[in-house]
Amino acid sequence: MADSPLDRALRLLASVPLVDGHNDLAWTLRDRFGSDLDAVDLTAEHPDLHTDLPRLRRGRMGAQFWSVYVPSSLTGHEAVTAVLEQIDLVHEIVGRHSEHLALARTADSVEQAFDQGRIASLLGAEGGHCIAGSLGVLRALHRLGVRYLTLTHNDNTPWADSATDEPVVGGLSGFGVRVVAELNRLGMLVDLSHVAATTMHAALDAAAAPVVFSHSSCRAITDHVRNVPDDVLERLPGNGGVIMITFVPAFVSQAVADWDPRAGGTPPRATLLDVVAHIEHAREVAGVDHVGIGGDYDGCVGMPDGLPDVSAYPRLFAALLERGWSASDCAKVAGRNVLRVLRAAEDAAAARS
Repeated sequence: MADSPLDRALRLLASVPLVDGHNDLAWTLRDRFGSDLDAVDLTAEHPDLHTDLPRLRRGRMGAQFWSVYVPSSLTGHEAVTAVLEQIDLVHEIVGRHSEHLALARTADSVEQAFDQGRIASLLGAEGGHCIAGSLGVLRALHRLGVRYLTLTHNDNTPWADSATDEPVVGGLSGFGVRVVAELNRLGMLVDLSHVAATTMHAALDAAAAPVVFSHSSCRAITDHVRNVPDDVLERLPGNGGVIMITFVPAFVSQAVADWDPRAGGTPPRATLLDVVAHIEHAREVAGVDHVGIGGDYDGCVGMPDGLPDVSAYPRLFAALLERGWSASDCAKVAGRNVLRVLRAAEDAAAARS
């Protein structure tokens, strides 16, 4: 009997690290449990979370960018403190579960952890306000292991426009360009999720290394301001960057994005095939070398049917294989593309040192 698509997906994810660009478990633990790791057992399935160690293992996770998120209601020193506390929490999680997790700072260390049978744990700082306008804070985050900075969250920073705020600087200010340059110098990834399209273009103009979108989807499929327009996707091959397709229902389903809860009735549901449509559109416009995965588990209330939690990644790759995708192209989307980007950022930094 021939292997099923799911069998093939599981075999694929045993051979290449699955790298997800964005997971908000750390903030959820802070918000719901006061960052008390004794209050929640991550070695058991937790009904109120999308993420725990048993389901990460079933999902064949190879490497996770853990978001160290700061809400934009916090500014200045409060924002810096919050991001440091989030970093500390992720370090504590990794330390408590070192048989399953390994802190990773480089592409090589991701592959080393994968070869050891552990889940590589990278850090991504969500929201440029967490540096409080200080390149020194940015450098400190890098020393603590943070490997991307999302330039904004839902509100503008003084130096970059957000997709979900009124534009102020027209993309990036002069200081914003300096932030991009410093990220490149350090070997940190410039993350363009959450930013306005003008900011995307300005960052691509300024970047000396590949960028990422850690958790975004395609605006041509779902017309939501958090998604990436085609004229930006068309620039990714020239930059070398990757869009990591997210699973957030309102970003992948036009019906969900358009639904008004005041209308009553049953709200529409996003599905796994909606996510597939975004992956395939990104492949069509940017090319298969510029597509990845950024689920955003524990970052929103509900997830698409077929992708309820972090155990579901093999189902997504089974769907791609069933639609005729090659194993080599699936491997690129699973993790090879973003590891190439991470390594390119490291190489660009080394060349400038």
